[in-house]
Amino acid sequence: MNPVYSIAPHAKFLTTLADRVIDGTLLGGWDNSGPFGLSDVTIVLPTRRARLTLAEIFAERGVGLLPDIRTFGGEDKEEEPFLPPIDVSILPAPVSLVERRLVLSRLVSLWAVSDDGRQALASPPNAAEVLKLAESLGGLIDDLAAEGCTPQQLDAIVPADLATNWQQTLKFLQIVFRAWPEILGERQKADKSVLRNERLLRQAMAAPLVYGDKPVIAAGSTGSIPATAALLKAIAALPHGAVVLPGVDTTLSAAAHETLLDPISNSHGHPQYGLAKLLRTLGQTMGNVIELADADHARTVLVRHALALSPDTAYWAQNRLAPNQLTAAGKGLTLLSARTEDEEARAIALAARDGLVRGKSVGIVTPDQNLARRIAAELGRFDIRVDDAAGAPLFHAPAGRLLRQILALATRNFAPVDLMAILRNRACVLGTSRAEISPVADLVEMGVLRGQRPNPGVTGLRALLTANVDETTKYPVRRLTSADAAAIEILLTRLEQAMAPLMTALSQAHLTAGGFVDALLAANERIANADIGGAAELALWGREVRAQGAEGITFEPVGLDGVLQALMQGFEVRNVMARRDDIAIWGQLEARLQNPDLLIIAALNEDIWPEAADPGPWLSRQMRLAAGLEPPERKAGLAAHDFAMALGNGEIIVAFSERLGTSPAIASRLVQRLEAFAGEATGTLWRQRGEKWLAEARALDATAAPRAASMPVPNPPPSIRPRRLSITEIETLFRSPYDLYAKHVLNLKPMDPLGEEAGGRERGSIIHDIFGRFVEEGNDVMAANALATLNELAQDGFSGLDAIGERRDIWMRRFTTAAQLFLDFERGRNHLVCQRHAERSGKWDLQLSQPFTLSGRADRIDEMLDGTLEIIDFKTGTPPGPGEMKRFEAPQLLLEAAMAHVGAFADIAAADTSNLSYIKIGLGPDAFIEKPFALDDGFDLMGAADEAAIRMQRHVAEFLFNQRPMIPRLFPLSNQRYAGAYDHLARTAEWSLTAGEDSA
Repeated sequence: MNPVYSIAPHAKFLTTLADRVIDGTLLGGWDNSGPFGLSDVTIVLPTRRARLTLAEIFAERGVGLLPDIRTFGGEDKEEEPFLPPIDVSILPAPVSLVERRLVLSRLVSLWAVSDDGRQALASPPNAAEVLKLAESLGGLIDDLAAEGCTPQQLDAIVPADLATNWQQTLKFLQIVFRAWPEILGERQKADKSVLRNERLLRQAMAAPLVYGDKPVIAAGSTGSIPATAALLKAIAALPHGAVVLPGVDTTLSAAAHETLLDPISNSHGHPQYGLAKLLRTLGQTMGNVIELADADHARTVLVRHALALSPDTAYWAQNRLAPNQLTAAGKGLTLLSARTEDEEARAIALAARDGLVRGKSVGIVTPDQNLARRIAAELGRFDIRVDDAAGAPLFHAPAGRLLRQILALATRNFAPVDLMAILRNRACVLGTSRAEISPVADLVEMGVLRGQRPNPGVTGLRALLTANVDETTKYPVRRLTSADAAAIEILLTRLEQAMAPLMTALSQAHLTAGGFVDALLAANERIANADIGGAAELALWGREVRAQGAEGITFEPVGLDGVLQALMQGFEVRNVMARRDDIAIWGQLEARLQNPDLLIIAALNEDIWPEAADPGPWLSRQMRLAAGLEPPERKAGLAAHDFAMALGNGEIIVAFSERLGTSPAIASRLVQRLEAFAGEATGTLWRQRGEKWLAEARALDATAAPRAASMPVPNPPPSIRPRRLSITEIETLFRSPYDLYAKHVLNLKPMDPLGEEAGGRERGSIIHDIFGRFVEEGNDVMAANALATLNELAQDGFSGLDAIGERRDIWMRRFTTAAQLFLDFERGRNHLVCQRHAERSGKWDLQLSQPFTLSGRADRIDEMLDGTLEIIDFKTGTPPGPGEMKRFEAPQLLLEAAMAHVGAFADIAAADTSNLSYIKIGLGPDAFIEKPFALDDGFDLMGAADEAAIRMQRHVAEFLFNQRPMIPRLFPLSNQRYAGAYDHLARTAEWSLTAGEDSA
């Protein structure tokens, strides 16, 4: 057996490998003189990127004819060794991820509804959850294949030792793992993991025949897959074979080696565990490993002590490095502790840009794809286009996002937000162009949707379109011309036709994955621009799903966004744009092989690097061990090894964030160990180096110290101030004249949020209208069918309120109760009422120093038998308090009484008002209990009405006829818990005394 070699972390792995090949160290005496001396040498590496980098290194060193550089388990046609003429069976075709997911989902769904499945699962899984369970089940199949385990090894798990749910799960797994090979055999296919193992084992078997006594070097692998370990063992046994491992700790004693492999010690998370296991497979020990790098470096010593076995941490104090060693170890090492992921990405981008400016190559390693995309976006600010090796999930790529918007539009039946989202998507062309779509989209938003709530579907949109064009209807935002309407109609027709296949599919009781995706892609093909990013990958995914036909589960058309995400899992969109070759973003594996001038390792947060030790939903940790599988913390050992190798780089930045999303986060245990061993002073020094980039990141988008806005004091000429106000605006004049300035002088009207859900205010308005219609249509409150009549009016009133029938039903049930209370109230006073008037509008022309008109609309004005009037205000909210009424801070009812006194309301003769009252509409104990208007001492009702009119006229003269500033919040409500319509315009929160108060 040939010796096993290692390259320590502080040495550049591929560079050292090339140098040791060139100088003959790894060739075992093979003659490599002359320009073609290396042409017979074969080198096997873990990744294609490493293969290309090694080729460049050989070329830089003037090697004439390069060695044959391959990757482990390479594709048949490109990299698999040419086998000698022996009988070898043809490998079956690989089963696709989609096909396996769908086939397994059918098995999972059948089990989930069985008695065993009900005992194992907390609740019945929906379609998306079934697909995710199927995906994780496929991952478990791959784990078994990778570890060389057979389904029969599950029999080693003792059911009696398990909880009931695990017992049922184990029974299912035993069935699946025995049936799955038969299913694949019928389809003449095999799992990719099995095929990879088979290729590796064939390479191992054929190695002596293919290579003979020619040099073969396997480098960079840790042999975590048993089939790879078998190939390494076969190469090591060749006459001129050599195995070069990354970062073997040759200083470990034989006892430490045994401790690593002792299952009781649970050392799976140690960076040397995998290498120790591989060495045992190769029949070697730590002491037999030959180090190819120079003498131990202080950085390597530091990292090895910091990541020592748990028992060895007791000796940290006596093993701590001397100050000069710590200085040498920390040279070029920076810790970057960012507050947020956004800040982390920006600081990394700035550090990377600085490295490029200094003429250095830069590598960024992170397992977090979201952070990788953030970093790439931040680098784009400096026009640096970086190669992100991982790409982006198809589900989040432009093509995937548009597909999700199409699905949302269909499932929510053309809801306003979803409609505008798709019309604003630059990839939405509907067979035309964005130049045609964009202006019509503006018309749809402002002329059809804003301030309105359409009924479901295109029919509801067309109804609003017709209502807008009809000039007899009131429209709140923008009146459309006939040409506008024609353009919108064409757009709606195109969209309706494009969505027709999907809408038809969603109308079915059940869907299959193939049928669902076929309908979704049919809509996408009619809507999307063919050049959208990820279109090719989307087409490939679509072909794979469509090829399965009716395979997989059937599901109801609900929760389809989760179904789509589950079906797209595993499909990535790779970068196709030209990228720089001096900077790249890599995955963790490259951390052990690549050595740029500046290496940045990012997302060093716990549960990211290393990832959480999750055994998955199918086997617990103990069940995995009993079945011969590695425990989940084995991935932590691989992550720790990659971290240790990366730390050997000369100039390195270790970055992590103190918050992930909205949650606090902690640095990875690897970083914590490193700082703990180095000591607080040294760790602080490393962090101080990172502060430079954090400060620049914070300053990049920072502005000067913010200065709070002062209260606005607009003072427009009296000639342009309003000469007509409604009764409700009089209270606004009292409290915040600025709001009237914004509304009537600047002509700014609040715009309702697009697709705003109906709330209490709108529901209250509808109830007002229902009670008003009941009265105005002359219905008798004493009639036996009065309640039925109110319910009929409510059915019509609530019909367009919400597309969700269940919510309408709830509101209707509540309304029925309120309607009965309304009738009880009216019947109780019926003997006093001569005639009722509802929602009656009025206008009072006043001749002050200048003409002024007061308008209003009263909820109810009842003519009483005694010749007086009674004015009632129906409230769905809270009525004013007695103090506000007495202080004339709630002038609405008093002004209505003053208007009624002069006959300002149509068809109601001038008369005094004998009663003002509030009635609360609701279901509580205070519902439909009359609350009389509270009068201050010394005032009767009409006297108070006259006083309110006088005060109103003073304010009108002062603020509308004179040059007086129209300031905001002149007299604000003390208990107001909502923002005013123009508070944002006045920047009230910046100068108001109540800014920052807790309104809860």
